[in-house]
Amino acid sequence: MAVFAAVFVALFAAHSVGDHWVQTHHQACAKGAPTAAGRLTCLRHVATLTATKAAALAALALVTGLALHPIALLAGLGVDALSHYWADRRVTLARLAEAIGKGDFYRLGSPRPGTTDAPHLGTGAYALDQSWHIGFLFVAALIIAA
Repeated sequence: MAVFAAVFVALFAAHSVGDHWVQTHHQACAKGAPTAAGRLTCLRHVATLTATKAAALAALALVTGLALHPIALLAGLGVDALSHYWADRRVTLARLAEAIGKGDFYRLGSPRPGTTDAPHLGTGAYALDQSWHIGFLFVAALIIAA
């Protein structure tokens, strides 16, 4: 149980740093574009985010002496990376929100059509995006700690 808790905390902290500090402005703006360039930008974001999480787990292991099984580590980080890429393509998460009756919440705080309003942290899309990612951090921590 302690291994799971330590891994989850490390992943959670690294996620916040990687998704907000390591991600470039260009990645944040372009990763959802329905083009090959958008897909590549999203892939680059997920690669740097996953590297940030791997570095946090390496630091955890180094400082605490925690031994993590390499296959479980790769599987957990892989599941997390795939889920992050899927959600950050934006249209996928928007469609899921619509399908389960969360479309109005997803659009909460979005810019009004025809304006230059800038969505800020606090939109429904951001809340659903981050909760999706945190849910998969939980799954990744279960896999890594198994």
